Amino acid sequence: MYVGVTNDLEQRIIEHYLNGPETFTGKYNCYILVYYECFRYINAAIRREKQIKTWSRMKKHALIETMNPRWNNLNYSLFGRWPPVRMFHRKDRQ
Repeated sequence: MYVGVTNDLEQRIIEHYLNGPETFTGKYNCYILVYYECFRYINAAIRREKQIKTWSRMKKHALIETMNPRWNNLNYSLFGRWPPVRMFHRKDRQ
């Protein structure tokens, strides 16, 4: 399971999809979104990320199931199709 913070959820999922096997997300194919939370302030998001990272796998599963009991792939609700037609990694556009 991957827990992280971003200011662009759609782009971050694409980047995880495009990552190579040398990264955690690439090695474990961590690009299927099953849960997310939105925060107005980055400090609150970082605090929540750190909290969730300390939890057991079972507790994380329970949290996911409060929002997504069937563990549906939420990528489709963000993109309409998966994988999306137009994808790029921010590091490649610099």
